[in-house]
Amino acid sequence: MDIEDLQTFVEVADAGGVSPAARRLGISKSMVSRRLIRLEAELGIQLLARTTRGAGLTEAGVTFREYAARTCAEIDIARETILPSGDLRGRLRVAVPLTSGPAHVAPVLAEMARQHPKLQIHADYSDHFVDLIEDGFDCAIRVGALRDSNLIARRVGQIYGKLVASPDYIRTHGSPDTPDEIAAHQALIGGETWRFMDGEKTITLQPQGRFRSDNGAALASAAAAGLGIAWLPDCVTHEYIATGALVPIMPRYPLPVGGVHVLRPPSPHPARKIRILSELLIESFEKNRVCGVSGADGFDGVFL
Repeated sequence: MDIEDLQTFVEVADAGGVSPAARRLGISKSMVSRRLIRLEAELGIQLLARTTRGAGLTEAGVTFREYAARTCAEIDIARETILPSGDLRGRLRVAVPLTSGPAHVAPVLAEMARQHPKLQIHADYSDHFVDLIEDGFDCAIRVGALRDSNLIARRVGQIYGKLVASPDYIRTHGSPDTPDEIAAHQALIGGETWRFMDGEKTITLQPQGRFRSDNGAALASAAAAGLGIAWLPDCVTHEYIATGALVPIMPRYPLPVGGVHVLRPPSPHPARKIRILSELLIESFEKNRVCGVSGADGFDGVFL
């Protein structure tokens, strides 16, 4: 069974049709079709139901796609293990946070693409948590506290934050001095919990408010409009603070330092493209200590 046929089938399955798969692979549609026909003939079963609107997986195709994707990934790792130098090839699909990703991750991905012209990079910017395995991502970059999972995490940077509000809000409603006083204020909510440091102790509370968003930029904008107080990373608020649109509040209780991590599916041998991305991110964060982001010594760990 030809590995290129397997890779082509996985691309067609993920892209939803021959044409988009051909564009991803950089080959002709006729070549894609020939590979699919050859694979189905060898297996003796139909994997794709072709229609005028694309190609959908048959029941057998759904099952086979998981095995084919796993096989292709293992072959890529094997190639990188025995050939650890030179240009990266294939595709890197990475989930990037929308709030901080364009400023801090996009330049690193661009540099990686420049250094490795044979590598295809597909970046999906969203503040939603994705399922790496189910959604077909090679890795994800996540900021802040990690959810429990069996994913492998490598810390590539640190991120700092503040509690902020607009001068108008403070003039009208005052400013909390302690975490207990936050209950009397309108909170602009991005997460279910807020954490503050009181010396070595961490204080956790559940804020209440009428404005919620999963996007830090939206929360910062709402705070600048005087809608409430916000718990946000410096990389989101630094421009607002520089102009005076937002001011830090409750400085006696700083926010815990958050981690920037590269997460990947569990495997004893991380793909070389993920290792290189992680190293470029560490280097970039260390070099550009701005906007509340700094470098960190990378490490691998399983979060259970």
